[in-house]
Amino acid sequence: MNNIWKKYRFLLFRRVVQISILFLYIAGNIWAWNFLKGNLSSSLVLDKIPLADPFAVLQMFSAGALLTSNIVIGAVIITLFYALVGGRIFCSWVCPVNMVTDLANFIRRKLKFNQIEKKQPASRRLRYYILVLALILSYVLGITAFEFISPISIIHRGIIFGMGLAWAAILVLFLFDLFILKNGWCGHLCPLGGFYSIIGSFSLIRVKHDEQKCTVCMKCKEVCPESQVLWMVGKKSTQVLSGECTNCGRCIEVCDDDALNFSIRTKLGEENETNK
Repeated sequence: MNNIWKKYRFLLFRRVVQISILFLYIAGNIWAWNFLKGNLSSSLVLDKIPLADPFAVLQMFSAGALLTSNIVIGAVIITLFYALVGGRIFCSWVCPVNMVTDLANFIRRKLKFNQIEKKQPASRRLRYYILVLALILSYVLGITAFEFISPISIIHRGIIFGMGLAWAAILVLFLFDLFILKNGWCGHLCPLGGFYSIIGSFSLIRVKHDEQKCTVCMKCKEVCPESQVLWMVGKKSTQVLSGECTNCGRCIEVCDDDALNFSIRTKLGEENETNK
């Protein structure tokens, strides 16, 4: 039992956090609980503290929308939080899409699809190009371009207010990650993940690798949704400083050598990530 807990502790904790956040949003809609109302784009905590998705706010600004003080304050709060703690913890600890893509990639590993597809056919830089494109289209079209089609927003609002087309979004993302591209949506296409990678580049919570303990089994890279950030495995002892790390903790769980653990950032500069 202790071994199972050790192997899945962060995964189980992430699921508890993700489901709890969804429950609070649902409770706010159905039973008018005031702890968390709204959705991932714009929320209120205890009917007083505003929270807002800073990427959505940037799109609103690009589209020429008039931003209220609550929206701006909410975006600043979220930006500061993720900038300090770790930008892409949103992707692994909050975003509901993560549960869908994690399941798809778990099945990929079981069916050994990853052994067939040795090289990823798409660049992870695509998400940054899509991010810029979303802001340009928001400016040109006068709408929040990514929010208009975002599967994250569609699925989250579907879970809270009624599924509707959200089922189709879930199915498309699941099949895409399962059959088309490993970590396809979160690892290559999602501009929100790219945005949080940027603002979390200097965050404090980091995974640390101890080369002396490592036996180079590569289990960590097999489960990591952003395996390029683990370029140092078997090479040197250092922290994972890339903003693209989601701090999901799966690499720590599967490491039988205890060579990976969470730590507080000690370096200011970015390491050269030679395996990108």
